[in-house]
Amino acid sequence: MKKVHLLILQAFIKPFIVTFFIVMFVLLMLFLFKYIDDLIGKGFEWYTIMELIGYQCIVQIQMAMPLSMLLSSIMTFGNLGESYELVAIKAAGVSLRKAMTPLFILVAIFATSSFLFSDYILPVVNLKMGTLLTDVRNKKADFLIKPGIFNNTIPGYSIRARGKNREGTILYDLMIYDHRGGNTANNVLMAKEGYIYNSPDNSYMILKLKDGIRYEESRTKNSKTYDPRQQFTRFKFKETEQKFDMGSFQQGKTDESLFKSHHAMLNLRQLDMYIDSNHVKIDSMGKAITRTLDTRYNIYSKYFSANQPGLPKVKEAKIKPYKDLVADLVPPEQRTQITMNALSQLNYLKEDLNSRTLEFKDYKTKDIRYRIEWHRKFTLAVSCLLLFAIGAPLGAIIRKGGLGLPVVMAIIFFLIYHIISTVSEKTAKDGAISSAVGMWMAIIILTPLAAFLTYKSTTDSALFDIDQYKLKAEAAWKWIKEKFGKKNKLKESH
Repeated sequence: MKKVHLLILQAFIKPFIVTFFIVMFVLLMLFLFKYIDDLIGKGFEWYTIMELIGYQCIVQIQMAMPLSMLLSSIMTFGNLGESYELVAIKAAGVSLRKAMTPLFILVAIFATSSFLFSDYILPVVNLKMGTLLTDVRNKKADFLIKPGIFNNTIPGYSIRARGKNREGTILYDLMIYDHRGGNTANNVLMAKEGYIYNSPDNSYMILKLKDGIRYEESRTKNSKTYDPRQQFTRFKFKETEQKFDMGSFQQGKTDESLFKSHHAMLNLRQLDMYIDSNHVKIDSMGKAITRTLDTRYNIYSKYFSANQPGLPKVKEAKIKPYKDLVADLVPPEQRTQITMNALSQLNYLKEDLNSRTLEFKDYKTKDIRYRIEWHRKFTLAVSCLLLFAIGAPLGAIIRKGGLGLPVVMAIIFFLIYHIISTVSEKTAKDGAISSAVGMWMAIIILTPLAAFLTYKSTTDSALFDIDQYKLKAEAAWKWIKEKFGKKNKLKESH
């Protein structure tokens, strides 16, 4: 038994490691394709890019672990079935369940580790990655001059150059519009040549200009029309320097405390705390809305007054309903005033309820997100067990190894799982179903499939044997022909 267990463990671990890194690479490429515009052309240091990629690799473990578990289990038992090693194991009197016992233990360890990972490590990594990705996306692209095109990336300036040298450090036929004082560019600078270099601390870009002219137009304050007192000045220079503040091009550092209350950055203990506090706020808001309605509506009815404290009791057993207009009960000289008061109270009540409803919906949405994230901590671990329970018997049934049919089957079943889980999670976020049902829907649906495949594999069922289905189809067609042939012969004899 030890040799059998060791054989199966070795056959599983190697494909698992290979498929895990393949899936990680594919998911990482998808991430880079998604954010390629935010990473290219911004002058990031190599360690910033590597830090972001490292965080993303850790985050996508929650997607790579179940998929690699499914694919490696199909490949492992497909290879064992194709080489008749499973047949030899069963011929030796060892059942498939006993042979898979060490694998069950190993997968249980993986599932437990994934739960601890999603509870302790993943929230911290999500927080780090969220802040870093925010800084990366908010950073402006590097200052780049294209010949003949105005560049407006530096706040308050528009810069154009007719040409530049190969290194991009010398610009020719420069024109600089300075519109820091307003929308109109009253200051214009023109130069034949300019040399670009940065200050020692990279806080400023310095442009050393040669052989140029500066035009300045000065107006009186708040003067939009022509004023004869305004001055137009022209300066000629042989050489001068123009400094540009490059603070907007520097990578900022977002405060992590801004994202700490996000549902993806919380562990189970913190989620429980936020769910409780959010539930208290929802209850208090519901009671406040009820109190607002109670103060605006007075119920005087024989059906309600007996059960409403503080309202006058109705002594008569029978009260004749008033069939005429209620306004007839009000004196004519007071009807207008009373109607205006009623309308003003209704408008006030409507605005108050609208504002409270928006706040109530905001807290309700947060409550749903917190509960969904709470269940996600457990579904990651259970999904590893479920997909292994589907992949292992499926590989034993199809009896095909390698990267052909096992990859196709793994992609099909994983897409089924992923589509069900995504659709049900979105439905839960919309509030159509509960958070628990939405997050566990895929596992609930696919668990009977795993049990069915396990039963078929233990009974040596050829579930995907095409030849067997052809024989059954031919037998069924032969039976149909014989049955209908006998009926036709009886009709002809009559």
